[in-house]
Amino acid sequence: MNQETPKQIAILGSTGSIGTQALQVIAAHADRFEARVLTANHRWELLAEQARQFKPAAVVIADESHYEPLRDALADLPIAVYAGADALCQVVESPEVDMVLTAMVGFAGLPPTIAAIRAGKPIALANKETMVVAGELINGLCRQYQVPILPVDSEHSAIFQSMMGEVSPIEKIILTASGGPFRTFTCEQLETVTPAMALKHPNWDMGAKITIDSASMMNKGFEVIEAKWLFGVEPEHIQVVVHPQSVVHSAVQFADGAVKAQLGVPDMRVPIQLAFSFPERLQSDFDRLDWFTMHDLTFERPDTDRFRCLALAYVALHRGGNAPCIVNAANEIVNRAFLEGRCRFLQMADIIEETLQRATFIKQPTYEDYLQSDAQARRIAAAFLSSSFNV
Repeated sequence: MNQETPKQIAILGSTGSIGTQALQVIAAHADRFEARVLTANHRWELLAEQARQFKPAAVVIADESHYEPLRDALADLPIAVYAGADALCQVVESPEVDMVLTAMVGFAGLPPTIAAIRAGKPIALANKETMVVAGELINGLCRQYQVPILPVDSEHSAIFQSMMGEVSPIEKIILTASGGPFRTFTCEQLETVTPAMALKHPNWDMGAKITIDSASMMNKGFEVIEAKWLFGVEPEHIQVVVHPQSVVHSAVQFADGAVKAQLGVPDMRVPIQLAFSFPERLQSDFDRLDWFTMHDLTFERPDTDRFRCLALAYVALHRGGNAPCIVNAANEIVNRAFLEGRCRFLQMADIIEETLQRATFIKQPTYEDYLQSDAQARRIAAAFLSSSFNV
């Protein structure tokens, strides 16, 4: 691609936290990037506003019930309007798309990511569930189609940056975690926490689903699984460290004992911009670290007795096969139930564990197996919610 030609980016999930920040990056570097495709699940009004500002070639609303109002809202513009899950997969295959940012939340991000890889599009990966559910499959497809994955999660971007220029093998990944809003809560206190309390993350501004996952530390568990597939490191060489200040975004330890870390203020635009511009680093006006106000950087061991979701992620990773897919599906069910007041905070881990035990285990799953496992695990988790785990 000619350097004078702006990189054409498809943003899957443009109305979410990552998507809106990605559009800020594009706006700040309009000479380098353009939004070619924008998609949303159901927030059609914001999608229409974004389309009017950024003039993409196409937009997709996954929820087909919003197709007509979105189409009518953009009728005066030369923007193609599509709807449905199949359209998400089709738009990323466009020859004009240079990169796909997968910023959708949950299992729904897997099919369009696979479609983009098969179309040869570099992936800026913010949908961690893609690697959690089907990391081995995704890695195989990336090798087959020679497609790079550039991590957008702040932790995995930090690991990626710490590995730049290194040729020696990794001894250990240090995956940092803020600990979320309940880091110092006792089990007794966790029994009564509310969704409103869980949504108040101390450092990061994220969507509701990821914020709840951060509070339960399931998000960190998923990041452990993602790190295994992105960087080829076995689970026993991935260490989670609670770092409440969220300044050290993650680190890598090498065979000689040296540790390289990436530090910065909590701002997702930094890893987004790097994924878009790699291997270059572009100038930005993002906030800088103030070294003279960082009086304390602290590090703690995670408590997997209080935050069992993290332990369950390790269990699923060690078990392999479709176990992480099962855990992800159950987590999506209980996460939503907690947000809606149908499940207590500590019950989420109970239901995920029961679902993992009862769902059919498949050692070497195919893509179709992942689809079936996801559906089965959701049914099992929902059944627990409405029966013995009822609140």
